[in-house]
Amino acid sequence: MPLFSTTPSVTLRAAFRRQLEQLRVSRLPRSAPRRFQSTNPNPNPNPNPGPKDAPKPKPKPEPKPAKVVVEDPIPVGSTPAVPPLPLWLRLGPLTRAGQAYARAQRARPWATQVATSVFIYLAADLSAQRIGGREYAPERTARNLVVGTVWAVPGYLWFIWLSRNFNYASHAVSIAVKIVVNQLVFTPTFNSYFFGFQALLAGDSLPEIWDRVRRTVPVSWVNAWKLWPAVTAFSFTFVPIEYRSVFAGVVAVGWQTYLSYLNRQAEIEEEAAHGRVAALPAPVEEAPPQVQADVEKRRIAA
Repeated sequence: MPLFSTTPSVTLRAAFRRQLEQLRVSRLPRSAPRRFQSTNPNPNPNPNPGPKDAPKPKPKPEPKPAKVVVEDPIPVGSTPAVPPLPLWLRLGPLTRAGQAYARAQRARPWATQVATSVFIYLAADLSAQRIGGREYAPERTARNLVVGTVWAVPGYLWFIWLSRNFNYASHAVSIAVKIVVNQLVFTPTFNSYFFGFQALLAGDSLPEIWDRVRRTVPVSWVNAWKLWPAVTAFSFTFVPIEYRSVFAGVVAVGWQTYLSYLNRQAEIEEEAAHGRVAALPAPVEEAPPQVQADVEKRRIAA
C-alpha cells in the first residue's frame, strides 16, 4: 500500500522538473552558431596545391606610351613662315636709306635735323622759283637756307614734346587734341617767323615786316587747315618718331610748291587784268554846258 502511494508522487515531481527545465531553456537568448575560422592566410582549401592550383604571377604593367611631340608643319603653299614685313621695309634702296637715316637720327639728332632742314628748304626754294617763271635768285635761296637752319632744332623739339603729351586712353581723342594744339600754337608761330624773318633778311624795315606778317599769316593759317591736320594725324598714327620730321618736310616741299604755283597764277591773272585796262581807250571828258551851246549854234549857222 505504501509503495503504490509513493510512486505517483515521484512521477509527478519528475514531470514537473522536466517542465521547469524546458521553460528555462526556452527563455534563454539564442545566439548565432559560431563558424570555424582558419588561421591559414591561403584561401585555397587544398593544403597541398598542385601545379594547377599554384598562385598565378602578377602581370607586368604595360609601359606607358611615349609622348609624341607635334612639331609645326613645314610651311608650304600659302602658309607663311613669318609674318609679312611692312611695305616700307620692302622698298630696297629706299628702305636702306631710311634705316641709315634712323641710325644717324639716334646717334646725332640735332645735326641730322639741321642737315635735313637745309635739304628740305633748298628743294622747296628751287621748286618754287622754277614754278614762279622768273629768273633764278640765289639770294632768295640763301635766305631760305638761313630760315630753315635756324628753325630746325626748335621744330624738332616741338614735335618731340607734342608726341609725349596729350596721350589719352582714346587714340582718336589724343590725335584730335594734338591737331588742335599744333594748329593753334605751332602753325601761326612758324608762319610769323617764316614771313617775318624773310622780310628781315631782305632788308625791310620794322613797319614793312609787320605789314608782311599781317597780310600773309592769316591767309596761310587758314589754308593750313586744309592739309596739315590730315598730315599730323597720319604722322602720329603710322610714322615712327625719327621719321616724322622727314615726312613733314616732304609734305612741306609739296605744300610750298603748290602755294607758289597758286601765287604765280594769281599774279598772271592780275597782270592780264591790268593789260586789258590799259588797252581800253581813254574816256572822253564831257564839255561844259556853255561850250556845248556854242558848238550847237555854229552847227545851226553852218
